[in-house]
Amino acid sequence: MDAIDRKILRVLQQDARASLQQIGQAVGLSASPCWERIRKMEAAGVIEGYTVRLNAQGLGLNDTVLVQVTLDSHTDNTLEKFGETLAAIPEVVEAYLVSGEYDYLLRVAVKDTRDYERLLREKLYKIKGIRHSKSSFVLRTLKKADLPL
Repeated sequence: MDAIDRKILRVLQQDARASLQQIGQAVGLSASPCWERIRKMEAAGVIEGYTVRLNAQGLGLNDTVLVQVTLDSHTDNTLEKFGETLAAIPEVVEAYLVSGEYDYLLRVAVKDTRDYERLLREKLYKIKGIRHSKSSFVLRTLKKADLPL
């Protein structure tokens, strides 16, 4: 990857709907070589896909909760089943296996505290193997940025 590829990625991070002409103009290339570079980055897995950023509050998801989870067991089977279970819970928008005091850090999007309580009762507390969990409500997002290039 060179400096032009990084410029292309910056443009796409800002607006994935930008036309090839717009991207090329921003980085100093015509559309054809620009398209070739994008295709190569897609093939290499640098570009994983294209998406739209949604506003959580606009969708009625007013609260973000960070949940730290510790499991009873750390066998491959337990970790695999836990991951599969999380994948089936739409409110869990991110899940990380982490080092430290807890095993997992989850980011959960819910309407409000009642909705989170429902999620706990109906889904999270029903997952076998959770030894302990700790929840923290996000009060304000101070920074949300694209990947550095």
